[in-house]
Amino acid sequence: MLTLVTVCRGGGRYDGVWVDRLARGARRALPDLGRIVCLTDLAVDCDGVERLPLVTDWPGWWAKMEAFRPGLFGGTVLLCDLDTVFAAPAPELCEPGLAAMEDHFLKGRLSSALMRWAGDELALVYETFARDAARWMIPGSCGPVPNAVHGDQVVIDHLLREAGRMPAFLQAAYPGLLDFYDPHEPDPGPVVVFIGDAKPDNASEPVASLWRGGPAPAVPAG
Repeated sequence: MLTLVTVCRGGGRYDGVWVDRLARGARRALPDLGRIVCLTDLAVDCDGVERLPLVTDWPGWWAKMEAFRPGLFGGTVLLCDLDTVFAAPAPELCEPGLAAMEDHFLKGRLSSALMRWAGDELALVYETFARDAARWMIPGSCGPVPNAVHGDQVVIDHLLREAGRMPAFLQAAYPGLLDFYDPHEPDPGPVVVFIGDAKPDNASEPVASLWRGGPAPAVPAG
């Protein structure tokens, strides 16, 4: 059974509504879904979602490093960003095997928006980062990277490369599974991924309705 994990650090735009809507979409799209877990410092209370408290004060996206804490999960684990929208069944994500989304702009680099592993397979990421988190948060700590934004996925990519554990990319393994949000796309999916300022709460139809949990509006004939 698949465990879906998401991280919701307070202080930004994300709250329990985002957790609930991701969970509802995941249940529709992932046939082998078992646990849904939210690592958070908020009082998130969503049906069918297990709340686990964050144990560090790592800010913003750095809190996602806690998803790799050893001892939390068994079996296949899927880390999923809160702004992901499931538009159609995505059983491929339930399959076992180390995998991650390839960064949309930086080919050959992973994105932590979607990552899949087994049990404590990636505990080294948490353990290495936790030993000196302040150092890893500093731009340049991973050497030169083709990215102006130094964040969690830069460090994850760096640590997995050093360990010889780079995951397969989901786009290569499952062509057509991921769809980067386009406001002019009438039939998106199966998994809609957002980049930059675009988010599900300001998306156009049909993605807006899919995120809220309703059916996609019918496309007018002609």
